[in-house]
Amino acid sequence: MGLLDKLFPKKGEPQSEAFQLAKTAEMLDEDLFWQIIDKSLKKTEDQDSREQYLIKEIEKLTPTEMIGFRLRTDKLLYDTYTSELWCAGYIMNGGCSDDMFEYLRNWIISRGKETYYNAKVNPDSLIAEVSEELDYYEFEGFWYVALNAFKNKTQKNLYDFIDNEKFTTSEGKYPQFEFTWEEEDPESMRKVCPLLFDNFPDNV
Repeated sequence: MGLLDKLFPKKGEPQSEAFQLAKTAEMLDEDLFWQIIDKSLKKTEDQDSREQYLIKEIEKLTPTEMIGFRLRTDKLLYDTYTSELWCAGYIMNGGCSDDMFEYLRNWIISRGKETYYNAKVNPDSLIAEVSEELDYYEFEGFWYVALNAFKNKTQKNLYDFIDNEKFTTSEGKYPQFEFTWEEEDPESMRKVCPLLFDNFPDNV
């Protein structure tokens, strides 16, 4: 009997013979997280294939690590919930709703460690990721790769195993900030991201 069989016994098997997976707030080791992302970039050429590749790679992890992948993602999203990065997203996508801002940051994470940390420090660095092949800079599906992998392997809902009391960097706990730019004032956006502003003149 494998680990997953022990954690999640098949229907009809006595629960007493199985280890129960406790709720967790433990993030996946960040080096391992970025290794998986890096492999996905090397092995795939588009978002659809990258999404499926990531699901298969995450399925190789233990259930706790699968949850940890999602928690690491949420922490990285939390750390880039900033006015300046929102400005970059607005310029790049010709507008940026709350949901689009989430999908933008998922896309940034999916582009790898260097892209992520450069953008965190200076959102204008995303000029290096501009591509004529992309209509929008977003990757909604990336947010759900760990959920899908977990469901595939355990037939359970990953959300049910997150310790929300201990995990404090989730979407519902984002910090408040004041915008340093205004939609009605293009020059305020240029000050935040001059390179992106000049590259997307029709979006602002």
